[in-house]
Amino acid sequence: MPRLASLQRRREAVIAYLEKLREQNPDPRCELVYLSPYHLLVSVVLSAQATDKQVNKVMEPLYRQGFTPHTVLEWGEAGLLQRIKSIGLAPTKAKNVARLSAILLEKHGGEVPHTREELEALPGVGRKTANVILGELHRLPTLAVDTHVFRVTLRLGLHQETSPEKSETVLMNLVPLSYLPAAHHWFILLGRYTCKARKPECSACVLNGICPSSTVLAAPSQSKSKSVGASSAP
Repeated sequence: MPRLASLQRRREAVIAYLEKLREQNPDPRCELVYLSPYHLLVSVVLSAQATDKQVNKVMEPLYRQGFTPHTVLEWGEAGLLQRIKSIGLAPTKAKNVARLSAILLEKHGGEVPHTREELEALPGVGRKTANVILGELHRLPTLAVDTHVFRVTLRLGLHQETSPEKSETVLMNLVPLSYLPAAHHWFILLGRYTCKARKPECSACVLNGICPSSTVLAAPSQSKSKSVGASSAP
């Protein structure tokens, strides 16, 4: 993917991107359904290598019935697994949610902790999950880089890193704190619905006119159209 030449150029570009995304969606929101901080924590853990839609389908009814760390302890790991088995990697996730629920009750009074260190000490919670929790619940200037955010920012020429983990450091040096944590939602929503992995919808993208990859990504379909046109000519 193209990369914008200088650090200054990338900093200017990211502001231009974010302003356009803000115009389109002034109040971006997390698409995971939750009624409490604990629900959000559980859903983010369950969403690893699964879609928000899958997680919401399974968990929203449970949340509305009443779902707390005590609920999970009453069900046990096996009972939880039975209820979330349609979510990818369910056995591992059930184990992690059961363990973190017990820890929340033992060490945190059943509440979700407020610090990165305490969050990342919980089973199934890594840096990305902690970033989501801190940004969503406490509005801290975090940028959780998942595959969508990584792909979108790569295509926008903001980095050339080989993993989401490495790109977070680069992106945090580019994105002004005033745009965080909203930038996470703008990038993830763009990647989820428009700048898709296999078939990016460049013509429908609000950044089409300023994205350095738009002509590159559109080229294959344009070439195909020309080829079809040529073969059908008399």
